[in-house]
Amino acid sequence: MATQSRREFLKTVGSMAASGMALSLLPSCNSIGQMIGAKAKRPNIIFIMTDDHASHALSCYGSKINKTPNLDRIAKEGMLFKNSFCTNSICAPCRAVILTGKYSHINGVIDNGKKFDGSQQTFPKLLQKVGYQTAMIGKWHLKTDPTGFDYWNVLPGQGTYYNPAMIEMGQRKKYTGYTTDIITDHCLKWLKDRNPDKPFCLMYHHKAPHRAWEPGPKYLNMYDDVTIPEPDNLFDDYSNRGRAAKEQDMSIEKTMNKRDLKLVPPGNLTPEQKKLWDAAYNPKNEAFEKANLQGKDLVRWKYQRYIKDYLRCIASVDDNVGRLLDYLDESGLARNTIVFYTADQGFYLGDHGWFDKRFMYEESLRMPLLVRYPKEIKPGSVNEDIILNLDFAPTFLDFAGVDKPPDMQGRSIRQILHRKRPKDWRKSMYYHYYEYPAVHSVKRHYGVRTDRYKLIHFYNDIDEWELYDLRKDPREMKNVLDDPAYADTVKKLKVELQRLREKYKETD
Repeated sequence: MATQSRREFLKTVGSMAASGMALSLLPSCNSIGQMIGAKAKRPNIIFIMTDDHASHALSCYGSKINKTPNLDRIAKEGMLFKNSFCTNSICAPCRAVILTGKYSHINGVIDNGKKFDGSQQTFPKLLQKVGYQTAMIGKWHLKTDPTGFDYWNVLPGQGTYYNPAMIEMGQRKKYTGYTTDIITDHCLKWLKDRNPDKPFCLMYHHKAPHRAWEPGPKYLNMYDDVTIPEPDNLFDDYSNRGRAAKEQDMSIEKTMNKRDLKLVPPGNLTPEQKKLWDAAYNPKNEAFEKANLQGKDLVRWKYQRYIKDYLRCIASVDDNVGRLLDYLDESGLARNTIVFYTADQGFYLGDHGWFDKRFMYEESLRMPLLVRYPKEIKPGSVNEDIILNLDFAPTFLDFAGVDKPPDMQGRSIRQILHRKRPKDWRKSMYYHYYEYPAVHSVKRHYGVRTDRYKLIHFYNDIDEWELYDLRKDPREMKNVLDDPAYADTVKKLKVELQRLREKYKETD
């Protein structure tokens, strides 16, 4: 047998396993033992992703408004990343970046209107080639059927919170129940039914807590007797900011509709579910109508209405992640399984008076990232390096023993998980948001963020720059671009921004 590198060796083993090659055709028993041993060392991968879960709504990140005990388990038993960021804060583009390890302008999904080209290279396809079983279950949201998966069962489009339709391997089926529970049921079934002799990669993706924040039956009355603390800039007037912040359409005050505020129920409830829903919400609707609230009092009412439902949805996610973690423990899979938890971007929880995402400001730029792998990660670790969703695909490939393709633009974070940061690790990151004119009216913009500063250029129908000193102004309340004290900083950041645009082949 010719001399092979470890990665080539694993690829050979994976190909043999995938083709069902008879053991009689394999090398000697001693070699077989070595091959099986090498294969066994490859970890399983479970990638859990929610939609719009802000890091400041996890108790392990210091949330003051909710508790997430099961998600906190991942942090307690693994590593928590304080500076994990997305490259384009909107649903479909984030998912395409994660699959391909490439920026939006390279993978083709620059906004939610574009279809994902499923024929292109993705990390699940590369894992398949070395013998991994791959599955995608839950929210997909890329307008084309999943490719690179041995099994897939996804929500059509955004999906619904109650009684969802799901598309299983091309066949549409209807389910009764709460979607967060149903997605987890399918994941657990797949884990139990898979081939136990092969490593696996499961993408376990929730719809929650995406708008319109419809809680599960268990949590319809959670927080009823609680007043959730308001963010200190709920009534931001956007002074010291430019047109982009002033002209958006994602404010709690003006943008939220009757469905968001539960003045009308979802349209696809069963009679029993409708009864529970009415019992939870109707008395509050009447109280609101009688009170005839106005001005700041009305905004405060809307904020409480919104944030409680958002947190109720997260409570169901936390429960279901706990179910999955318990299964890993009970089945003996936990030790050799990497568990990633993240969201497709951050979210505004009343910060600046907003909900939604899109802007390069911290609340929507920052993603939660928790990683557990008992074999390699010290429990309770915390990291402050700049990590991007661009890095997830190379990381999964690294753990599987697959060389990163040269056209992938991210980097593996495996050494960082070992608390051994590479000397040449990035000190800045590049961001670009394209979806304008469109829903929520957030201007097109791109920018650079370092550990201290953020420079943003809003363009298209405007030409404005903003600079924030994150050390002095972490809430990004004052644009200091024109402050003479920052003149040299602006020059340096514009040079760095251009360097990043060239590095990532951004040409528009």
